[in-house]
Amino acid sequence: MARIRVLTALKIKHLKPGMHADGLGLYLKVRAGNTKSWIFRYRTGGRLRDMGLGPYHTVSLAEAREKAEACRAMRYKSLDPLNERHKEQQAKKIEAAEAITFEKCAESYIAAHKDGWKNGKHADQWTTTLQTYVYPIFKDRPVAAIDDDLVLKVLQPIWKEKTETASRIRGRIERILDWARGKKYRTGDNPARWKGHLDLFLAKRSRVATVAHHAALPIDEMPGFIQILQQEETVVARAFEFCILNATRTSETLGMRWDEYDEKSQLWTVPGARMKAGRDHRIPLAIRSQLILAEMQEIRTSDFVFPGGVNERPLSSMAFLMLLRRLERHDITAHGFRSTFRDWAAERTDFPSEVVEMALAHTIGNKVEAAYRRGDLFDKRRHLAETWAAFCAGTTANYG
Repeated sequence: MARIRVLTALKIKHLKPGMHADGLGLYLKVRAGNTKSWIFRYRTGGRLRDMGLGPYHTVSLAEAREKAEACRAMRYKSLDPLNERHKEQQAKKIEAAEAITFEKCAESYIAAHKDGWKNGKHADQWTTTLQTYVYPIFKDRPVAAIDDDLVLKVLQPIWKEKTETASRIRGRIERILDWARGKKYRTGDNPARWKGHLDLFLAKRSRVATVAHHAALPIDEMPGFIQILQQEETVVARAFEFCILNATRTSETLGMRWDEYDEKSQLWTVPGARMKAGRDHRIPLAIRSQLILAEMQEIRTSDFVFPGGVNERPLSSMAFLMLLRRLERHDITAHGFRSTFRDWAAERTDFPSEVVEMALAHTIGNKVEAAYRRGDLFDKRRHLAETWAAFCAGTTANYG
């Protein structure tokens, strides 16, 4: 008859390294260095298995016997104690994952990716759109519980009226849920995916979206507007005029540094890191643009050509908008002046469209055309820049 309850506290104190049976599958394993741990040994499917029950300094002899008894009860029911423990651990992991909210996942996703986004404003844009449209619907919901109905509840009310915004929100939800699945916080298909899923419930963007153009100044009003700007003796006005003359985006002008300007070559090179297309953009500067830079050089206070009120910082991204408001021009936008430039070039000049598009730093959509057009048409664009500057000044020029 097998001996049971063999071990005592006194015996355990003097045990040498090895496996020491207490009976009915319970063992105390003593290792070199006198470390001790409890083991429940059993056989299943012809295989001998050892299940750890905890270290001796934490689990007493009485507690070890209780744990061994629970294991024997499982064996009586033809269950494998190790497998049951694994199932319990997995269930706890799932329970913990289900407690992680969508908001928490969104915050973690943004934190993990914001350093890689080219535009520093993207993190704020993500947070703002989520707070406005998504969080009111499922901010505190477990990320594992986000389903088709919840996603559609966010998108359907704004899909027609705010199609572009809704489309971006859908993409952001999809990325966050993909990230959560990668972290094992949820399983199954992504309810925010478009192809073969949401495209069955929502109309195509091209069918419902209305193109939102930036409000542009009419061509014939340009000389008068430039004259008003020139009467403004502020850094913002000089920056705005410079931006218009070079048909650049607001961020490209406001972020301009002195080391980007080659005075000898009358050239401004915008680094690819600050360009939408991700490539360096060479801009030939008209005489008026050079005069503006000479004026800014006289009051230079930092590495930025158009410094803001804070040391070593450029003008605020809102500077042009605030200037337009002060001039009571609520009907136009800073970005709209690029449209005015393009309309002027198309309607009032004979400059080829590829020269104008290159001046605007637009990406060439046709891959074949892009492969053959390797230059940047620089000399032709210098002529275009001077012609545009002359028009803005209200003087005549030899167009085209």
